[in-house]
Order: sequence, then structure tokens, then C-alpha cells
Amino acid sequence: MSLSIGIDVGGTKIAGGVVDEAGTILAEARVESPADDTDRIEQTIVSLVQGLRADHEVDAVGVGMAGYIDSGRSVVMFTPNLALRDVPLRADLEATLGLPVVVENDANAAAWGEFAFGAGADVDDLLLLTVGTGVGGGIVIDGELLRGAFGVAAEVGHLRMVPGGHPCGCGNRGCLEQYASGSALVRNARQRAVGGSPESRPLVERAGGDPAAITGPMVTAAATAGDPFCIDLLAELGRWLGEGIAALATVLDPAVTVIGGGVSQAGDLLVAPARAAFLGEVIAPEHRPVQEIRTARLGNRAGIIGAADLARR
Repeated sequence: MSLSIGIDVGGTKIAGGVVDEAGTILAEARVESPADDTDRIEQTIVSLVQGLRADHEVDAVGVGMAGYIDSGRSVVMFTPNLALRDVPLRADLEATLGLPVVVENDANAAAWGEFAFGAGADVDDLLLLTVGTGVGGGIVIDGELLRGAFGVAAEVGHLRMVPGGHPCGCGNRGCLEQYASGSALVRNARQRAVGGSPESRPLVERAGGDPAAITGPMVTAAATAGDPFCIDLLAELGRWLGEGIAALATVLDPAVTVIGGGVSQAGDLLVAPARAAFLGEVIAPEHRPVQEIRTARLGNRAGIIGAADLARR
């Protein structure tokens, strides 16, 4: 049986796992991410791999991280939440580990994991939206990961939805992730609470009386418990998400869109409004096959599983 290691590098943690050919994680570990130190990031990845391979014979390593990865899946050109800039990560890791290494964008890796082993395993064309702090994306067309000429395709969170809208960390305004992300959810909840909305009082009480202490998981938990204010906040997020999916469907025409990321844990409170908004915006839905919108199945392990499988392939 062929085994490979998948590593998911984030701004707060680095997680890894030994993955078999069926997408099953046999062993896993996670450590704190030294986000502001390039050398320590590489050292941490090496240490994590060495620990995971101690009890397993592995053939390759896949590394997924947020940011721009070159078309050769080798150089980390830019990462928004880490210190890496034009780092030849694949060459560095291969020299140290003595194993073949593939470096991939983290959302691309998650999309591949869901395509190969998760919510898109029954189709050939898939769009993944990861809804967390921001909105990431990955695209599979005809069974192949779409990376673009320079390796930086599928940055769907920066599709402009509102000209002149909320400023985005990318430098533009009105990007999808400013309206359909966990950060947008928290911003909207806090603004309405500070504005004195009576409907927000139960949520503010959950936050200890401080609107600035409201978090995304608090909103989801309250909505799941039936709080109408929080249900409406998630529905608004879902509507923006559905409109974004409709715009992307016009270009990509995927069989399935999968919604993953931390906010997807809200389930139908998020996905049902997204489906409704999608059907309201997509062109001529009564005259064409309409894609399904599904919730991700692999959770926060999709990136590990996808990176490992891409390395194996």
C-alpha cells in the first residue's frame, strides 16, 4: 500500500497526516505555526514529517498553504498570513527529507481531497468554496485541478461583488470574501449589536455583554439554538455566497459546488439560503441542468488528504 504525508500549513497551526490510497488518515499531528519566521516554518514542517514517518514508510510529501504557489508546484511566491516570499520550498524540503515533495495552494489541496474522496467523488467537475476567515477556492475540471498558467487560479474570494464596497486585504474593494466569510459574519453581528438592535441582545449576553467579544462560532451556536437574529445573519451570508456561486457557474459550469471551511458547520442555516440565492441569480435555470450545492464531507482534514494524494500522484 502506498502511503504519503499531507501537511496543511496555516497562520496559527501546521497539521499533518499519513494518508493511504483510500484517503484514510492513519496517523496525524499538529503543532503551533511560527508564522513570522520562514526558516522556522520549514524546520517545523520537516520535524512534523520526520515524526509522522517514524512509524510509517512513506513515498512522498504534499504541502498545502494559503497563498500563491508557482506553476511548478515548487516555489511559494507569496503568503498573506505567513512570512514566506519567493521561497523554493520544494527544493529545500526535498534536500532535507530525501523524499519527493509537492507544494500546493491549501484550497486547491482541499478541493482535490473533496473531489477524490469527499463530497465530489461522484463527479468530474467541482468548485470548492472554503468559507472561513476569508473565502478560498479550488476548481477541478474534467478530473484535473485547474491551476492556471502561473499557478494562481481559483482565488474566488476576490471576485468583485460590490464595486466600491468594503475594503479587502487584497487591496481591492467589494470582494466576495468581504460579504460571504466568517469575518463578514462577525463584522455584521458586532455592528448591529453596537447599533443597539434589540434582536441582538441574546447574542450579546452570550458574549458576556461585550459586542466586541462576539465570534463566528457564537453566532452559529445561537442560530442552531433557534436565535432569529443569528439565523438571519447566516442567511445573509448564504445569500452572498449563492450570488457568488451563480457568477462563478456562468464561467465554470461545475457539476457540484462544495461549501467547506469553518462556517460550513452551520449546515443548512448557511447552505439553504445559498441554494435559493443561486437559483435566483443563475441564468435560465429552467432550461439547463443545474449544479448541486453540497456541504463538504472531509472537514478540516480535506487539505491534508488532498495534499497527500496530489503528492502520491
